Amino acid sequence: MKNKKSGLLLEIWKGRYLYLLLLPLFLWLCVFCYIPMGGIVLAFKNYKASLGIWGSEWVGFENFKRIFITPDAMAAIKNTFTVSFGRLLVEFPMGIILAIMITEMPGTRVKKIYQTVFNFPHFLSWIVVSAILTNFLSNRGGINELIAALGGERINFLADKGLFRPILYLTSNWKEMGWSAIIYMAAITGIDPTLYDAASIDGATRLRKIWHITLSGIKSTIAVMFILEVGNVMNAGFDQIFNMQNDVVKGVAQILDTYVYDITFQGIPNYGFSTAVGLFKSVINFILILVANRTVYWLTGEKMYG
Repeated sequence: MKNKKSGLLLEIWKGRYLYLLLLPLFLWLCVFCYIPMGGIVLAFKNYKASLGIWGSEWVGFENFKRIFITPDAMAAIKNTFTVSFGRLLVEFPMGIILAIMITEMPGTRVKKIYQTVFNFPHFLSWIVVSAILTNFLSNRGGINELIAALGGERINFLADKGLFRPILYLTSNWKEMGWSAIIYMAAITGIDPTLYDAASIDGATRLRKIWHITLSGIKSTIAVMFILEVGNVMNAGFDQIFNMQNDVVKGVAQILDTYVYDITFQGIPNYGFSTAVGLFKSVINFILILVANRTVYWLTGEKMYG
């Protein structure tokens, strides 16, 4: 045992400069990720600023019970699941499809142009995207002006509950699918090109090569990305929804993150309850990532860990 320990210390010493490069990352993780986790204790307390965190009264699971008896909180949970699973169905495949479409295009220059065009929106903030949408989709926006000029009736796109979620998915795809496609394109470049040559000799069509070689070759990447997406279900896109929602569509737009923002900053704050909601989200995400990992392994034989 002592020899093993000495061997480990020797290996660390040999790689001391590499560990030194990692030191800022470890410090960042400790300061901004691990030390703040001490604040989780607020979820089990009736926090009073005058008493401080440790001096406030312990209330056990009362804050968590409140989540399930508060109609607004339950509505936010329902909206969070609905929006997130909608994103999985509508948004997740688009990065894969775009990556395949770009890699199947002839000519390196054309591929680079399209990749740049699709990646650019990722670097725009949701504040900017929301302003663009308002200019296009408001009552006096460009699309409604065109509809009115053609003799049609104006449509209040941004205040229509039935259109709000489709607009969420469309704008999110426009903004992020190019960025997510980068991962799949990198995975595709790692596929042995002789497999395509052999398939061509056997008379395989392009679609068959995509199905049997390309998708099969990036199956493990798709599995990992899907598991990560499922593990992020309770984070339904605060930045986007916060900047795009309004009072008219709040019934279908209010997710847990925006709900916590409202009860914390637009009312009498209850930090214990807000922390309980955040911890509840994290626990659900943890459970979902475990379930997704096991399910994907059962279906495809691929898994992220374990």
